[in-house]
Amino acid sequence: MSTIKLTYFDVDGGRAEPTRIALSIGGIEFEDHRISFSEFGQMRSSTPFNALPAIEMNDGVYTQSNAMNRYFGKQAGLYPEDPWQAFLCDEVMDAGDELKAAREKLVDGAFTTYLKTLNARLEAAGGEYFADGRLTVADLKVFVWIRGLNSGVLDYVPTGLAARVAPLLVQHMERVAADPGVAAYYEGRGK
Repeated sequence: MSTIKLTYFDVDGGRAEPTRIALSIGGIEFEDHRISFSEFGQMRSSTPFNALPAIEMNDGVYTQSNAMNRYFGKQAGLYPEDPWQAFLCDEVMDAGDELKAAREKLVDGAFTTYLKTLNARLEAAGGEYFADGRLTVADLKVFVWIRGLNSGVLDYVPTGLAARVAPLLVQHMERVAADPGVAAYYEGRGK
């Protein structure tokens, strides 16, 4: 087999992670090429279907995470040989793709609506805190949500979504993170 180069975003998770793990379990050597979201914008048109993950091997570039999962899953002993069991495996992987479509719809709909509304509420409250002119549990709730959105832990949700549609919320997240009580909490957890 030729050299394998798997390109995906620099996150632990997402559509490439099952393939990365299967390659590792199978002892299949590969280059784990991790890129930023801005780098993808520059290289998008060079990938089939303008998509990631992309895998370079056999003198070509290929996409589609479930195809990668099946191909390398078979090589690593992680894909059923029995047709019915393979069907059950594929059903679960395809359900994950439907979840992707649902998340993308949320990004374009409810997520954006909530972010814009919360951004407006923060602005109406003076731009620093949501209520009482000081840190409240409302601020903690939004802090945790925006921090999670920005971290990339939610597959198929762009990490720059909050910055794009609700920039005050990103500033708010940074303000709350710098609060001595919040900072002490995370320091105590070794984070």
